[in-house]
Amino acid sequence: MNDFESKSLKKTFQTIVFGSLTGANPQGGGMVKPADMPIASAAVDAKVPKATGPNARTVAEIITQAGALKDKPVLVSGKVVKYNAGIMGKNWVHLRDGSGSAAGNTNDVLITSMNAVKVGDVVTAKGVVRTDKDFGSGYVYKVIVEEATFEEK
Repeated sequence: MNDFESKSLKKTFQTIVFGSLTGANPQGGGMVKPADMPIASAAVDAKVPKATGPNARTVAEIITQAGALKDKPVLVSGKVVKYNAGIMGKNWVHLRDGSGSAAGNTNDVLITSMNAVKVGDVVTAKGVVRTDKDFGSGYVYKVIVEEATFEEK
């Protein structure tokens, strides 16, 4: 559309383009939020031994004990099942270790880090548990591990 005049903004736009964005929610309702996106199928059978050392937890323990672990350091080993780089200045990583259940939403933990990893990597992450984290625009996480560093197993 050319020379579109918005009365509410009191501005004329030289050109406006309408279309669909990649990643649009097929059920309607706009874009898919990260928490709604499917996890890579490689994760389904991820069985990774629990990390060892102080603060070691499984993915399920982090999710189910989030209240007690809030603002505390944790160490968790798992398989990278999803990776999004450079969003809001950090990398967003989903880990699974075979603990928990999909039905209970206790089998996948989201981790933010400055470190780069790849889907399929088996890593140990060290970070801080945060709860009820609201990044705005509908991106709210009940449990997230932030400021993490990774070591490959």
